[in-house]
Amino acid sequence: MPRFSYTARSASGEKVQSTVEAADRRAALLQIERQGLTPVSVQEAPTGASATPGPRKDTKEKKPFFTMPAGRPRMKAREMLLFTRELSDLISSGMTLGNALNTLSHRRTSKGQDAIVLDLRDEIIRGTSVSDALARWPETFSNLYINMVRAGEASGQLSEALERVGKHYERTLEAREKVAMALIYPGFVLSVGMLTMLFTMIFVVPRFSTIFLELGSTLPLPTRILIGSSSFLLHWGWLLAIFIALGVWALRRYVRTDEGREKWHHLQLRLPLVKRIVSANSFAQFARTLGALLANGVPVLTALTIVEDTMGNVVIANQIHSAREKVTDGSTISGPLAAGKVFPPLLTDMLAVGEQTGDMSGALGHIAKRYDDDLDRNVKVLTTILEPLLIVVMAVMVGFVAISMLLAVFDLTSGLNIK
Repeated sequence: MPRFSYTARSASGEKVQSTVEAADRRAALLQIERQGLTPVSVQEAPTGASATPGPRKDTKEKKPFFTMPAGRPRMKAREMLLFTRELSDLISSGMTLGNALNTLSHRRTSKGQDAIVLDLRDEIIRGTSVSDALARWPETFSNLYINMVRAGEASGQLSEALERVGKHYERTLEAREKVAMALIYPGFVLSVGMLTMLFTMIFVVPRFSTIFLELGSTLPLPTRILIGSSSFLLHWGWLLAIFIALGVWALRRYVRTDEGREKWHHLQLRLPLVKRIVSANSFAQFARTLGALLANGVPVLTALTIVEDTMGNVVIANQIHSAREKVTDGSTISGPLAAGKVFPPLLTDMLAVGEQTGDMSGALGHIAKRYDDDLDRNVKVLTTILEPLLIVVMAVMVGFVAISMLLAVFDLTSGLNIK
């Protein structure tokens, strides 16, 4: 009877490698599943293999060292989310992990996603754990993603862990898209207004200024300011553009330094309107990420380290780092966070209640919902204020040009009146 070598996972997440005799591959899968194992890969053993079932030597170490080349493929956020959802659904339907990845690898999506899924499938067939296979692609799968999968893998609840990962990233993407969508219309208005002003200053005003100079009349002050600005843009606009580009480049370089990033993030937490959006988004992300990790069985200290790495604001991340160090001394999480004066009292109080009741995951879920609602409200307030404000600014700029031209025209026509 044919002999099949297999790699499987036990209910506790332990890797099991052995052989089994069966009439065909389907019968081998059935025997493995009856042992309470989850098959990862099943292959027919070559003729002359040892007849005694038992653990076979893992050939992973024989694989040559492979260094990924520069410009590695990666999944976009939406692609990664869809991949996670589909993999979770396939495993939940009863398909083994290896077969699920094999199914996804036959789909033609994007070049980057196809390469990553193929690599994941090959690694799983070799006997690599899911989390270790995902860790080969840190550009696509974050430390948070890998640790949540590792926790689900260890508990034998991989499909549930993938479902939680999918929900977490879906909410994170929704929060980002809310802010991005809110800024599209104001950004469009500002761009069109600036282009209109540039066109007017470069092509329209010089034509009028030539006429005014030929008439030789003394022009009103606003008109002289407008013509002077237009002349400067025509002759020295290239130099101004270089200075602006250099300034933006220098500012971006400075913001990438530790000192610059910290100052910039401090400023974000102090600017009117902006601070409400940044803080609400950061606090919702903190609660959602920490809650998801704890729900997956990740230890508190490890979870806090991952949350610190995923925070987009350095000031808040430093406060989490400080709290994590105090937690190692036996303190609660809410106490150090409250002492730092960065996290609001409402958040720390709700967290303290969760610690007292032993339902940290539930309390963090309520906190995340609370600050998600705050984010929605603050984004609406920002757009409500920003849209008319930009319209007023554009109206003032265009109005200044129009009034400057009209003042000069009225002055010239009044000088031509002959009684």
